Amino acid sequence: MEKLLQVSRIIDTCTERIGRLTSWLVLVMVILGVWNVVGRYLGRFSGNNLTSNAYIEAQWYIFDLVFFLGAAYTLQHNEHVRVDIFYSNWSPRRKALADLLGTVFFLIPFCILVIIFSWDAVVASWQIQEASSDPGGLPRYPIKAMIIVAFVLLIFQGVSQAIKNLAILFGVTSRRESKLESQEDNHDTSL
Repeated sequence: MEKLLQVSRIIDTCTERIGRLTSWLVLVMVILGVWNVVGRYLGRFSGNNLTSNAYIEAQWYIFDLVFFLGAAYTLQHNEHVRVDIFYSNWSPRRKALADLLGTVFFLIPFCILVIIFSWDAVVASWQIQEASSDPGGLPRYPIKAMIIVAFVLLIFQGVSQAIKNLAILFGVTSRRESKLESQEDNHDTSL
């Protein structure tokens, strides 16, 4: 089980790094959005076009990247939306079992299906080097490829979550996980 927990830690580290880098894209997206609005009004005032379809589409694409690359990070930090009327009162072992079953029977199969059903569209987009139909727009094929990347990252993070849930069910946690859990408990009580 310790080897599996090492694999889980590697996945978690990669997800954490991707998530932290992705969080900076939010700032870029907001700056670009502000420029798109300000540029439009300043352009009208000055008589020059200070923004373009490329800037507007770049803002959309960055939003897509935040969503796609942030999904695994959100899963890792248990921040996905859930209806936890019952879940919040369950013991850690019962939560681990529910999460493990949800991951194995719903999350991972759903991700695989999305990859399978989007594969042909993504490949076709790359083959024709699909571009925006708007004048001055951006290529579409790179952002479409992020669909595959996002769901692969979700599968990896799902595997990591499943390993951690198995460790809880088997009563096996490494020193690192025990230390982190005690720190989280101390943090929760201090709030």
